[in-house]
Amino acid sequence: MNIKTAQKRILKNWNEEGLKKMVEFISYDGKWPNLCRGKLVLKIDGQLYDKFKLCSGGSCGFLNGYSESYIEKGPWKVRVPKELEHFKKEIEEVVNKNIPEGCCGGCL
Repeated sequence: MNIKTAQKRILKNWNEEGLKKMVEFISYDGKWPNLCRGKLVLKIDGQLYDKFKLCSGGSCGFLNGYSESYIEKGPWKVRVPKELEHFKKEIEEVVNKNIPEGCCGGCL
């Protein structure tokens, strides 16, 4: 392994400030028509967690007496278990980096 490859491997787990990344995206299985109801799995400080609730930053609905519909996408908010509150900002950053912005409009 050359030095550049080794440096890339080391830097993969560090952020711009030189702090070790504690939250890693593993998977999310939400998709249309229930993008917001999938199972989110993250690795946090070396352990897997899947007890999260996503809330879309977007919205959808009807206009003009139900003759037109609209869908607005927006960043995700994540409800986290109490013991993970101190990771909330990093969790939301990781989620928004890896999951397309909600709302998918499937509930219309």
